[in-house]
Amino acid sequence: MSGLFNLRRYGASIARHHLLACGGSTSRRPLPHAFGRALHTTAALDRVVSFHLSDIGEGIREVTVKEWYVKVGDVVEQFDNLCEVQSDKASVTITSRYDGKIVKLHHDVDGVALVGKPLLDFDVVDEEGDDSGSSSSSDSSSSDEEDTKAAAQQAGLVAAAAASGKVLATPAVRRIAMENKVDLSKVPATGRNGRVLKGDVLEFLEVIPKGTVKPHPSLVAKEQRKAETTAPLDLKQAETVVPLKGVDVTRLVAVRAELKEEAAARGVKLTYMPFFLKAASNALLQHPILNSSFDEPSESVIYKRYHNISVAMQTPQGLVVPNVKSVEQKSILQIAQDLNALQERGAKGALTPNDFANGTFALSNIGIIGGTYTHPVVMTPQVAIGGLGQTRVLPRFDADGRVVPAHIMVVSWTADHRIIDGVTMASFSNLWKQYLENPNLLMLGAK
Repeated sequence: MSGLFNLRRYGASIARHHLLACGGSTSRRPLPHAFGRALHTTAALDRVVSFHLSDIGEGIREVTVKEWYVKVGDVVEQFDNLCEVQSDKASVTITSRYDGKIVKLHHDVDGVALVGKPLLDFDVVDEEGDDSGSSSSSDSSSSDEEDTKAAAQQAGLVAAAAASGKVLATPAVRRIAMENKVDLSKVPATGRNGRVLKGDVLEFLEVIPKGTVKPHPSLVAKEQRKAETTAPLDLKQAETVVPLKGVDVTRLVAVRAELKEEAAARGVKLTYMPFFLKAASNALLQHPILNSSFDEPSESVIYKRYHNISVAMQTPQGLVVPNVKSVEQKSILQIAQDLNALQERGAKGALTPNDFANGTFALSNIGIIGGTYTHPVVMTPQVAIGGLGQTRVLPRFDADGRVVPAHIMVVSWTADHRIIDGVTMASFSNLWKQYLENPNLLMLGAK
């Protein structure tokens, strides 16, 4: 690959140097126009881009570089390991988004790297042109007018491709697809304007795990609307709390006891939390406003089509809030498996940025530390969170008026009142309660 990379990078310069070295003879035969065009040098052949440290989540703003897996001059491919960084919550391996050559490392080992700032620089072949997470550091002599023309030309190409039904993809991606006999029209695209990326093809071929490639922000939002509210713009002033006196989970306790041994036989530890997550997901289908985010600059609400439910958990590194992906598509057993995996990685300090990314709703279980009541804090840009208290055995009256023991759990909800009113939050709470008090309802339409 190194030889091919150098040829593509320096081929035009070598050819130009050879022509100039031939002397200034006026009798030299002029180059054909097409050949002359083929020899020009342009920023489209190669560019230097800065790879920025992306948001790791949990409000982390800086990390320590513990180890570099590359050095200046190394040629890497997309998804190759670049370095390992350590925060006060997790150890994370950073992988490459590009095919290219390392030209600069911005930090030494044990140096502090800031989120959103350059981590290292690449010399890359500019094939995709849609890496919004990086910024070009090469000098540019083009004017604003030329930039505008280039943008218009790109938009025209996208529109033309869409009209013709042609799949947007780079030559490198098409080559991978051709070698593996993959129809690009069947590959889910995550790039800007519906472009199929290299990672999309690798996921389709199951070379890398599903969900490794994050969709471009333009594809994430299902729907966006202007927030219609007269509530204060400050979240702290706009929080609304909906306390719930108690959820009778007596039936759920019996159901979980019946399924616990079967789940253990399959190697899965079944707790109550997977039931809570599935009940929340089912209720979110009826109240999608709670599965959204609020964009303050534009005062817009962004609805999410997936239910990535964040779960607060205690680890040796402190309290962390990773999320279980796509809960709406999973069974209770699958949710339990994913939750167990998150807890194992958390205990080892091996949670990754993907574990924290794109959360849409949150639950915090203070019952495991003996808490009964809480006022959970919304994790922006999410708009709602539930606080689960300890389940206690309390006396209750049954249908015949007799006093019987019941398992009661107290729950409180906090929502962003700028877009969610108390009635919506209470309606969601009642539906969630209904699913848990009648757990057989979770089996209807279970995936």
